[in-house]
Formats: sequence, C-alpha cells, structure tokens
Amino acid sequence: STPAVSPQVGSHRDITHESLSLFRLLEPQIEILVLGTGDRVERLHPATVKQMRECGIAVEVQDTANACATFNFLMNERRMVAAGLIPP
Repeated sequence: STPAVSPQVGSHRDITHESLSLFRLLEPQIEILVLGTGDRVERLHPATVKQMRECGIAVEVQDTANACATFNFLMNERRMVAAGLIPP
C-alpha cells in the first residue's frame, strides 16, 4: 500500500479539504483555523471552507502577517486555534 503523504501547499490554490486533513485530526479539536495566504488575502474554494465548518472548525483567511497576529491574539484568549501559514 502507498503511505499517506500530506500534499505540499505552495500557494492558496493548493489549499483543499485534503490538504487541511491534519487540522481535522488534532486532539483536542481546534475551533478556529487561521490561514495566512502570503502577501495578500486570497479566496479559498467555498466548498473547502464549508467542509471545514461542517467539521466544527471555523476558517479565517488573511494575509500571513495578519494571520500571525490573529493566531497570537486567539492563543492569548486561550482559544483552541491552529495556523497554516504560506510565507509572504
């Protein structure tokens, strides 16, 4: 059998339900996923955001600098948060 390999994410176009699978497996479950899409905010496919929401995870998409700030803010509030960041 082929081992499961996490897809490489080089740009916002690579962010899919599959590429976000790791975030759905975290224990305890996260409530918010902050995604930084590089130098600017990029739209994700609406189905990807909807699928995460159906798993109980809100998705916040921002440019990476603001995503880092949002992640830190949410951590300070003791929220169950994770971040996926594409370098600017």
